[in-house]
Amino acid sequence: MDRPTALVPLHYVSLGARGPEDVVADPHGRVLTGVADGRILRVHHLGDPLTARTEVLAETGGRPLGLELLPDGGLLVCDAERGLLRVDTGKGTVRVLADSVAGERLGFCSNAVALPDGTVYFTVSSRRHPLRRWIGDIVEHTGTGRLLRLAPEDREPEVLLDGLQFANGLAASADGSFLVIAETGSCRLTRFRLTGPRAGRAEPFAELPGMPDNLWRAGPDGPVWVALASPRVPPLDLLHRAPPAVRRGAARAAVRAPYRPSRTAAVVAVDDRGRTLHHLTRRRSGFRMVTSVCATGDHLVLGSLWESGVAVCARPAAR
Repeated sequence: MDRPTALVPLHYVSLGARGPEDVVADPHGRVLTGVADGRILRVHHLGDPLTARTEVLAETGGRPLGLELLPDGGLLVCDAERGLLRVDTGKGTVRVLADSVAGERLGFCSNAVALPDGTVYFTVSSRRHPLRRWIGDIVEHTGTGRLLRLAPEDREPEVLLDGLQFANGLAASADGSFLVIAETGSCRLTRFRLTGPRAGRAEPFAELPGMPDNLWRAGPDGPVWVALASPRVPPLDLLHRAPPAVRRGAARAAVRAPYRPSRTAAVVAVDDRGRTLHHLTRRRSGFRMVTSVCATGDHLVLGSLWESGVAVCARPAAR
């Protein structure tokens, strides 16, 4: 698809808390998210704003970002302050799975995916800038993002891939042969091979019309949904080709300036060949900075680092 189609908003559901950065749908159509005060929430009946209700599942004590539901009902949480966590959604208990790698504290843990053998892959967006200064990494173009792996028998993760431009969302291919990594700072998706003669190698997967954030896949038959937190910014593309000292100076200015997100809301869906199946966009949107998207029933649910609730939109027909 070359031309975008309309992203059709249906309604907004307030959560009473800022920054539902990632949203994931469970098998019952409920949506889980983490908010700025450290709580993990589960939202029921999102299809009707009059009956929607929210319950608290747990409190991480940090800042939850990417979520991944596990087959046993547990929840992986990438916490920007505490590392990779596992939450028991029934009891509300929180366990730290990893908070360091090679003696370095895990900061800005961003998104995770679990494969059937129990191996967890997860991203670190930046080793230089914390979450509160995320825009500094985007401007400086540090290339300090990472992909890590935590095997079931290991106590500490290993670094598989370094040098990523703000590593963010993560999803597995339908056959489990590769991972798709969102590089927010480069407006692209990258493929990391897990099997075959090119295992352990990264390669371009898809160029995008904006900055990708979280990725979500309902199952092997569905596409990978990609939230676009911002359209492409041509002056930023130009700045990224400037010398490092220039970029560092621009980053220092950016973190001090008030940030105002674009009013363009957009998501795309891609298949396992990197082809765009859907590109949905809405200009002059009242819901800004779409950092996540998931599908449940006839709806798309959008999350945002900026907003204090989630947006519910019409889900397009499958292609």
